[in-house]
Amino acid sequence: MVDTVSKMNSEMVVAEPRSIATPETASSSVAAQARASIEARYAIALRFPRDLDDVRVRLIADCKRPGFAEIARYRKPISKGVEGFSIRFAEAALRAMRNVAPEMTTLYDDESKRIVRVSVTDLESNLTYSSDVVIDKVVERSQLRDGQVPLKVRTNSQGKTTYLVAATEDDLLNKQGALVSKAMRTHALRILPGDIQDECEAVILATLGNKAAADPRAEQKKLADAFASVGVKPSQLKDYLGHELEACAAEELVNLRALFQGLKDGETTWAEITKPVPATAPTIAPDIAAAVERARGVKRDPGQ
Repeated sequence: MVDTVSKMNSEMVVAEPRSIATPETASSSVAAQARASIEARYAIALRFPRDLDDVRVRLIADCKRPGFAEIARYRKPISKGVEGFSIRFAEAALRAMRNVAPEMTTLYDDESKRIVRVSVTDLESNLTYSSDVVIDKVVERSQLRDGQVPLKVRTNSQGKTTYLVAATEDDLLNKQGALVSKAMRTHALRILPGDIQDECEAVILATLGNKAAADPRAEQKKLADAFASVGVKPSQLKDYLGHELEACAAEELVNLRALFQGLKDGETTWAEITKPVPATAPTIAPDIAAAVERARGVKRDPGQ
């Protein structure tokens, strides 16, 4: 009996305990996985480098599609007008370039704000552009829900009362998505060569100009529906233009398309677009009109 007990005790002492993963072990595992993922990205980029001629061809093909051209540019009314490529164009550029790693990392988060680092890395040149985006966890509302207490009350430029309230989770996600997308676009366009950007812009304007000239009435209706989807009525468009939609020239339709994309992407607001401007400021950007006419083979009078 004694021998049996001694044998059991001996086996219990010799038996090894089950291994339990410590926080340090888990952290090391995650770090190793991240390192392996990064190394794999660079290895693929070195093995299959991009060809800029292929990038150009892919983007030009996109810009020739009317549906893409409609969402590829935006315009907002600052001074005589600020224009640029939209977030959707930047996304297409990243896909066309390949071997590019866009990333988003949350650096800080508390009750009042969230800080997110947005970066885009060219895996072939090991070049990274990054910026920190600060998202305040508040939004403005024109009306309050029952029982909702505003954090701040102010009067906007139109003389209406607006309320600053705490953002809901959906509000925060929408706000973060918009700000992160804008930062991502800025970094992506810094990697895409400028000559390709210039050519893409010319093709986009030509595509839009040809589409508007081919069936202006269809484009007018489509634009009216598009603006209505963001709360701008056809009567407001007519007031802004100073004439009926049917009287729009092709370049005006191109300009309206860019303004709509600016509204949709959150680059501007209808209040900013309709803000009174000096009488000498043009309603239509001359560079848009000139580009459309060049694309259509029309020579513009230098005196215009």
